[in-house]
Amino acid sequence: MSNIGSVFRTSDAFCVEAIHLCGITSKPPQREIQKTALGSTESVKWKYYKNTIDSITELKSQDYQIISIEQVQNSTMLQDYIPTKNQKIALILGNEVKGVEQEVINQSDLCIEIPQYGTKHSLNVSISGGLVIWHIFQSLHKK
Repeated sequence: MSNIGSVFRTSDAFCVEAIHLCGITSKPPQREIQKTALGSTESVKWKYYKNTIDSITELKSQDYQIISIEQVQNSTMLQDYIPTKNQKIALILGNEVKGVEQEVINQSDLCIEIPQYGTKHSLNVSISGGLVIWHIFQSLHKK
């Protein structure tokens, strides 16, 4: 739940429009989420979907580019991803242990991979989300 709260807080900091919570996950209001979110569950819109594919279908109908954050063949390294101004983007963050499901990857327009150079090749989901959100935010707001 603290990861969900952290993603809300990061989303608030960088003006993310909304969060779609999917599948087996906690959702506000929950004490543990609120503790980390520090009120950002009130400033960032959110919606729950039982199935991630339902969320993707809705987002695609609204012309969002679907980007999964996952280590897969032919992924784009984060530093090489340059978002297009005025392109609506939806980021898919996977399960903390299992990552993004293959069915979701198959429905994605792009997969972004965060380069990692240590012995462990996984990051906490809230850290992954924060890195990618920051990269996109700063890329779109460069002067």
